[in-house]
Amino acid sequence: MKKLKIFIACDVSSPKKLKQIIKKTQTKKLKIGYKIGLEFFLSPKGRATILKLKKKEIFLDLKLNDIPNTCIAAINSLKDLKNVSYLTVHINGGLEMLKAVKKASKKINKRMKILGVTILTSFSNSSIKKIGYNKSIKEIVKKQVSLAKSAKLDGIVCSGHEAKYIKKICQTMEIITPGIRLPGHGKGDQKRVMSPKQSLKNGATSLVMGRSIIKGNIQKNIQSLIKSLN
Repeated sequence: MKKLKIFIACDVSSPKKLKQIIKKTQTKKLKIGYKIGLEFFLSPKGRATILKLKKKEIFLDLKLNDIPNTCIAAINSLKDLKNVSYLTVHINGGLEMLKAVKKASKKINKRMKILGVTILTSFSNSSIKKIGYNKSIKEIVKKQVSLAKSAKLDGIVCSGHEAKYIKKICQTMEIITPGIRLPGHGKGDQKRVMSPKQSLKNGATSLVMGRSIIKGNIQKNIQSLIKSLN
């Protein structure tokens, strides 16, 4: 049976803390990758530390969102990070930008997959209207996924709530769901959260988990995750 892939969101700025997370999340029962975002990437030793993470699946969560030429330049600046397996880009950047990112990425790292980020899990249907959207999150995400498919991106980042509506559109694309919480863990600043088991049932191919894993006893949290999936 294929192992479930879990990306651990390493929301830290210290290389020492990152190494502790990696050490304490080792398990033979899951396939573990590491999502590294702006906090660590922009820290003084961030990039140098990422370069040293050999034999680890690295998900670089930069959420690129700019005009095509700027995004192409950003992609080219990552050419030394050959160990990066995934890179995120906001679908809101538009079809031209998405195509440009996909094309540029293949020139510097053929194994790096480009993931399109939909509506962040910190938004609700009411809060999304405050920034000018008139449609529901469900409708917006379905449209965004169609754009990502047209741009031939490798996968989608969306909440577990939308996964069940887009899996027919995605077909062979990966569906990666953040906003995952273990039983008994609060929402925090997130609005659209879901349990690991329900998100997988809705169509997620892999999960992103941060605070539910790295806060408190990491090894105990990993065991709780494994138990919750049974």
